[in-house]
Amino acid sequence: MKPIKAYTNGRFGQIHYCVCGQGVPLVLLHQSPTNMIQFNKVWALLASKGYQVIGIDLPGFGGSEGPEHVPTIADYAHIVPAVLDALGIEKADILGHHTGAIVATEVVLQYPDRFNRIILNGPLPISEEERAFFKQHLAQEKEWAPREDGSHLSEQWQFRIAAQPGFTDLEAIHRHVVAGAAAWPNAWYAHDAVMAYDHGEAMTKITHPCLVLSNTGDSIHQIAERSRELCPQFDWLETEGGTFDYIDEEPEIWSEAVAGWLAETG
Repeated sequence: MKPIKAYTNGRFGQIHYCVCGQGVPLVLLHQSPTNMIQFNKVWALLASKGYQVIGIDLPGFGGSEGPEHVPTIADYAHIVPAVLDALGIEKADILGHHTGAIVATEVVLQYPDRFNRIILNGPLPISEEERAFFKQHLAQEKEWAPREDGSHLSEQWQFRIAAQPGFTDLEAIHRHVVAGAAAWPNAWYAHDAVMAYDHGEAMTKITHPCLVLSNTGDSIHQIAERSRELCPQFDWLETEGGTFDYIDEEPEIWSEAVAGWLAETG
């Protein structure tokens, strides 16, 4: 079963999305600086479990047109109801991973009546000290640019390999490196919006049934764990190992975790 791709209009231009399967609508929002190819290995798995899986490229990533100014997380949020309207869907469940989790949070806060449940896969309730640390990396991301010898591409490859010890799916790594490079020169926009957003505070405002999902090998797993104290009313589920590309690494386990919680709370 393959997803069907389409476009609709949004605030910044065309929004690229795909739909796979029939059943309960489930929106998936990707991490950055990749795009919805992050979910290539789980479209059919989730669809086979009775979900109409809807993937959306965040503005400026994949096939979605981006803004001409640095956006906020609130700016990004409009894309989800725009796609739901295009599909004639009144209410859906929503899942976001890393940047996608932050966008998903703002989506349900802005449009609470359009959603039933939310899954935050790798949330980011960071301290101010951690925010300053992450901004150092963001400064490097802003300076990234093509070089005549192509070393800018090899640097991105080496950075991703080093960040994923033990993960050797070169095809998946290639897809994400290429996706990040294709988002240049504004690939840093999403991370800039993330750093300006207080995810911890926003999470406390969520009133929908919520699952916080994390894997122990994710680089921000310890940060995600804070959700258990910050929002004890949320359900918590962790899986073992992996990296921040866990969805590529263990698609069956990840899909079972997602579908299992949705079935339990349906």
